[in-house]
Formats: sequence, structure tokens, C-alpha cells
Amino acid sequence: MLDIISSMMDTQPTDLNQRIAGRVRELRTSRGLSLDSLAERSGVSRSMISLIERGESSPTAVLLERLAIGLSVPLASLFDAPPGDGAEPVARRADQPQWRDPGSGYVRRNVSPGGFPSPIRIVEVEFPAGARVAFDTGTRDVRVHQQVWVLAGTIEVAVGESSRRLETGDCFAFLLDRPTAFRNPTRKPARYAVVIVSEPGLTR
Repeated sequence: MLDIISSMMDTQPTDLNQRIAGRVRELRTSRGLSLDSLAERSGVSRSMISLIERGESSPTAVLLERLAIGLSVPLASLFDAPPGDGAEPVARRADQPQWRDPGSGYVRRNVSPGGFPSPIRIVEVEFPAGARVAFDTGTRDVRVHQQVWVLAGTIEVAVGESSRRLETGDCFAFLLDRPTAFRNPTRKPARYAVVIVSEPGLTR
């Protein structure tokens, strides 16, 4: 399954990098942040942010999460289409952007309609056997709630000092306010959905 998804994604990495570039630049400027200010808030170097905003880098999920923290948005926001009044409320599967993390190899698909104004985002993840990804999630300016629902396989999710093993059908709810790590401890790929909800006050 992962091989099929990877081959599908080979046709669109440049477009998705450009979308990420535009979103990071748009979110940064809308918040009145300079490159230096965002670098200080996120812990990502000014030169790397500049490369990302020009679409000249393929950042890992960990790096993008640091930028998302600095911008006070969920990671999924960085994959959104530009917001607009005419955004469609339906996202056809063929139009849902897919992205492979060059660090862990996991594949994420943004299920929610891009650009549609909503505090809810849904992401589907294909997690390779033995893969692990750890996010240095810190406190944002707003509260971000997340629920992980395992659709197939087994994963382990650590939030702060607590770790949960989740099997097919299990759902785990938590706040994105502490370091978070995902691991597939098995020899088979896992698949899970992530539902992210931001409390009022989060822009876009």
C-alpha cells in the first residue's frame, strides 16, 4: 500500500513544496513576523526558513512542526490551500494532497477541504513498519486538541512522559502542549486518522 502511495506522490512533490512555501510565508507575514522573529520563536534557522519559503527545501515533519509552533497553528495548516470565500466544502479524494516525510517515511493525506474556514482538520497517515517520528511540541498561543484513531495496525503514541499502545479501532485524545512521539513497533504498516480542533482564537 505504501509503495502505491509513494508512486502516486512522485508526480506532485514540487507543487506541494510550493504550497507549503506559500503557506509559511503567508502565515508569517499575516502575523507581522520577520524571518528573524520566526526563527527565534520556532528554533528553525533564518536561512532554512528562507529556503522553505522559496520552495527550495524538502523539510521534514519535525521541522515543519517547529514552524507550526512558531506560527501558532497546527501542522496540518501548512498543507492547506490558500483560504478564500469560494472554497469548496467537499474535498474529493483525488484532490486531497499527500506528502511523504523525508525523515520517517510516513505518508500523510490532508482529508479536510483545503481553504474552507473550519476549526476542524482531518488527516490520514500511512505509517511504515518500525517507523518513529518525534515532535518537540510546545505551548502555542491557543489550545489545539488532537484525537488519533487507529484504522489498521498498531502504533504507540507518547505525550510528555506518558505512552499509549493503540490497536485497530482505538482512539486517543490529548492536547498538543507537550513533546509528542509516534512509533510503529511492528513489522507491518499502520494506518490512522488524526482529527485536530483548535479553540476559538486561532486564525486560519
